[in-house]
Amino acid sequence: MPELPEVETVARGLTDAILGQTIEKVTNRAPSATVFISPALKADSLHQVLRGREVRSIRRRGKNILINMSGGVTLWVHLKMTGHMFWLPRTTPIGKHDLVLFDFERSLSAPDGWHLRFNDYRRFGRLRVYRTAELAEHPTLVRLGPEPLEVPREEFVRLCRSCRRMIKPALLDQSFIAGLGNIYADEALYYARLHPRRLTDGISARKLGELHGHIQQILQRAIDLMGTSVDSYSGVNGQTGRFQAYLKAYNREGQPCQRCSRLIVREKIGSRSAHYCPCCQRKPA
Repeated sequence: MPELPEVETVARGLTDAILGQTIEKVTNRAPSATVFISPALKADSLHQVLRGREVRSIRRRGKNILINMSGGVTLWVHLKMTGHMFWLPRTTPIGKHDLVLFDFERSLSAPDGWHLRFNDYRRFGRLRVYRTAELAEHPTLVRLGPEPLEVPREEFVRLCRSCRRMIKPALLDQSFIAGLGNIYADEALYYARLHPRRLTDGISARKLGELHGHIQQILQRAIDLMGTSVDSYSGVNGQTGRFQAYLKAYNREGQPCQRCSRLIVREKIGSRSAHYCPCCQRKPA
């Protein structure tokens, strides 16, 4: 699943492509589970509710993309496992996984003959449209934890030490901290030399401060490199990320640790996998 750097890259790509443009037509080829329209909008189709609306702002919250439109309407995008937003020439053949197509009115800022496509071959991604005011109280967004690039070090330490749970599942919990997933949790724990099973309330404030710093540095570098492409992820322009070349733990099972040469192991913790070095990240007693 795309994580914070990948979703941030997509949000920035959408900003470059469609900010300020007005939707002319929406073609929905998606299964009914993919698209949801709030009953408050009293609309039967994406085309009906979005036609004529201007894209006013685009932002990321956790792994969610919120596209705010004129008239107080927001298109909420979650890419899930394999969703993509592609800015493509209209002449590009439409594939069976191109589920929703957005055409925009011609303008000086909109290149003629291009449009936006929501593509998802596993069809887990979701497009939802709400009145913007509704989203301020939507439980899914309200429950999200702080943004890892914005939370102060002291608050992160307090958050971790206020509960007793294993650190890796805690970092994956979107209500604990929003936007992290397997890739960047594994990488941050590797750099901090913390075993993924360490209990949050048993880690020193100094060590949690180090982890906070590594999380922010890793996320920022991954954003600078347009994310990590280890499966199907690519940005709005179709380019893949480059951070996979710098991974130290994630997806390196059976390869030597770049610090001590011990082999990286993969272990299931809860329902998710964790990659770590058994020497540098010693298992708690």
